[in-house]
Amino acid sequence: MGKRIHNFNAGPAALPLSVLEEMQSELLDFKGSGMSILEVSHRSKWFDDVINEAIERTRRLLGIGDAFDVLFVQGGASLQFCMIPMNLAMPDRPVDYINTGTWATKAIKEAQIQGKDVRVIASSEDRGFSYIPKEFSPNQDAAYLHFTSNNTIKGTQWARFPNAGEVPLVCDMSSDFMSRPFDVRPFGLIYAGAQKNIGPAGSVMVIIRKDMLARTPGKIPTMLKYTTFAEKNSMYNTPSCVVVYIVSLVLKWLEETIGGLEKMAGINQEKGAIIYDFIDGSSFYRGTADNDSRSLMNVTFRLPSEDLEKKFVADASKEGLGGLKGHRSVGGCRASIYNATGVGAVKALVAFMAEFERKQG
Repeated sequence: MGKRIHNFNAGPAALPLSVLEEMQSELLDFKGSGMSILEVSHRSKWFDDVINEAIERTRRLLGIGDAFDVLFVQGGASLQFCMIPMNLAMPDRPVDYINTGTWATKAIKEAQIQGKDVRVIASSEDRGFSYIPKEFSPNQDAAYLHFTSNNTIKGTQWARFPNAGEVPLVCDMSSDFMSRPFDVRPFGLIYAGAQKNIGPAGSVMVIIRKDMLARTPGKIPTMLKYTTFAEKNSMYNTPSCVVVYIVSLVLKWLEETIGGLEKMAGINQEKGAIIYDFIDGSSFYRGTADNDSRSLMNVTFRLPSEDLEKKFVADASKEGLGGLKGHRSVGGCRASIYNATGVGAVKALVAFMAEFERKQG
C-alpha cells in the first residue's frame, strides 16, 4: 500500500481505513457471489441484504422508529433543494427557511423558483454567515421549517436545533450527519449527501416521516417523488449500489468499532478542542466563526496574508496533510475533521501549524 496522507478534504472526504480494507478484501468476490459489488444486480439477494443492513443500522444508530422511512436518492443534496418544496409544500401555507450560508441560500432559491411562498425567518448574512442566528420566532402556519445543520464553507454549526413547535423541521445534515446523536422526532425530513461522513459521492440519504409522504402531489415527475423511493425500498430504478454498500460498511464501523453516536460525538469534541484551543492561543491564526457557532466538522481559519495561506497549504501538502485550502468562494484555510479523520490526524495538523508559525510568524 502506498503512503496515505492525513485527509482534511471537505468532500468527498476521508473514509475509515478499516472500511477501505474491507472493501478491498471483498472487491473481486462479494460474499461468495463470484462477482464484485460493482457487478451484482440490484435485484439480487446480495444487494437486498446490503441496502437493508444499511437501513437497519441507520435506524439503530439514530433510534428511529417505524414512523420514518430511510431512503437512498440519487442527485445529491442539491437535488433535494427542489424536491423538498415539490413534495412537502402545502397549498396556501408558506415555507420557512433559515439562511446560514451558501447551501441554505441555494435551497431558498430552488423553493422560490417554484413560486412557493418563501419566508426567510432568520439569517446570518449580515456578518458574512459567521454565526448561527439565535433570536428568531418560528411561525406556526408554515408547512415546514428548513435549516442547514452545518456550514462547510464558513465553519458554523447548530449546537442546538431550532424548536418550531408543531411545524416539522426539514434539515440538510450533509456535513455533520452521524457525527452526534439527536432526537429525530421533531423532523419531517432529514437529508445528507453521503460524501462527507458516511460514504463516497453519488447518493443522498433521506429520512422522512411517513405522514409527510401524504403531501406528495400526484402531478410531479415520478423520479422526483419521495413516495416512489419509499414504495420501492429505494430501488424503483438502479440505485448507486457501490455507494450504498460503502455506506453500510461505514455505519457498521460507527456502530461496532466506534460504539455508537455518543462515542463518536465525544471523539469529535476532542478533535475540535485540540485545534480550536491551539488557534485561540495563537496570534498568527484567526478563526472565522463566532466561538459559540463553531463547527466540529469544518474548522475555518485565516493567516496574516493570502501569500502565507498559499504557502501554508503547499507546505502542509508536502508533509502529508491534504485538503487544507479554503473554499474557493471565501479563501483562507479549512480543516474538515469528519468522523473518519482521527485524533492523531488533528494532532499532526496542530504540530505542523505550530512549526509553521514558529518559522513564519
